[in-house]
Amino acid sequence: MTDKKTIKPDIDDTMQTKVDKARILIEALPYIKKLRGQTIVIKYGGNAMINEDLKQSVMDDIVLLKYIGINPILVHGGGPDINNMLSRVNVESHFVNGLRYTDMDTMQIAQMVLIGKTNKEIVSNLCAKGAKAIGISGIDGQLIEAEKMTVDPEGNPVDIGYVGTIKNIDTTVLSMLANDEYIPVIAPIGMGEHGESYNINADTVASEVAVALQASKLMILTDVGGVLETNENGEHHIIPVLDEQDISDCINRGIISGGMIPKINGCLDTVRRGVNRAHIIDGRIPHSLILEIFTENGIGTMIVKEKRNDYEYRK
Repeated sequence: MTDKKTIKPDIDDTMQTKVDKARILIEALPYIKKLRGQTIVIKYGGNAMINEDLKQSVMDDIVLLKYIGINPILVHGGGPDINNMLSRVNVESHFVNGLRYTDMDTMQIAQMVLIGKTNKEIVSNLCAKGAKAIGISGIDGQLIEAEKMTVDPEGNPVDIGYVGTIKNIDTTVLSMLANDEYIPVIAPIGMGEHGESYNINADTVASEVAVALQASKLMILTDVGGVLETNENGEHHIIPVLDEQDISDCINRGIISGGMIPKINGCLDTVRRGVNRAHIIDGRIPHSLILEIFTENGIGTMIVKEKRNDYEYRK
């Protein structure tokens, strides 16, 4: 009996596009298996909060994560919205050593904007796409216990009003929501011991929430592609993975400098304290979350405590 020879059909460009999409889904499969049931904390900021197309792209990514069994928690900033409102009500900003001084009037406006406007717009966008999102701030359920910031990031004494640092994260409400069918959306306002409100850096809130929950990943959406290195031909490329020693070397060589240093060190501190991975990715790229999480090489810079060469090296 003669075996019949398999005859492959001609594949035109349209069909090839469909085949390529199927391959992308298959590439994502091991990461979906690994991350199912895990928590991912996402810091949402930069142009991805301003540009409408990018905003919708991020919302689509987050809803997809929830539908496939991953538990995303979103922490958002809101600087542009706060600046716009301060301008509208003629409240002038002033700065101390480069940090915005937040008096009582400014704090009230920041709280109103972050909780009442920015947070609810994000929740509305997620719900419109079929998710069950719930907006909360650090005040709700005493999620973020804060105290007045008394030293700046360099350790110098500073008084910038109602700007806070985090004393404790109570994960009770977050765990209830994230492990159920909800997507928590957190406004970075904390509460002091006497009920006073403090504005807190959103990167810091995201990091502390990730550590408190022992999340699988912390993902920071920025307006840069990650840590860039220049080769001998003057071409730039993103360094895909950095560990503690790499980070020290990159800072010494000037590859990591300026405002990127505290972001990278913040990520490193997060993985030192138990979060598996921290990622800095370019939120200006559509579907950047999906591209970073579910593709073999990703698109940004991943920070790990120690490099590994096995299957999980990248993810």
